Amino acid sequence: MGSTADKIKGTANEAIGKAKQGIGEATGNDRLQGEGAVQEIKGKGQKAMGDAKQAAREAVDKAAAAANKNL
Repeated sequence: MGSTADKIKGTANEAIGKAKQGIGEATGNDRLQGEGAVQEIKGKGQKAMGDAKQAAREAVDKAAAAANKNL
């Protein structure tokens, strides 16, 4: 999965998790609140993975450009 896909899925999971937490809180459903918290954390992790992939790709591109420049 690419960095953009990770970021999109992460954002979606984060939003859904927050919504689940809100609904769980409003209805007094502790299980739903817990599921929402887990899903929100999962989303944050996915977004971080997307950021890391993007940074790695940019570093490789920069190194390749420098190598080509020296040829």
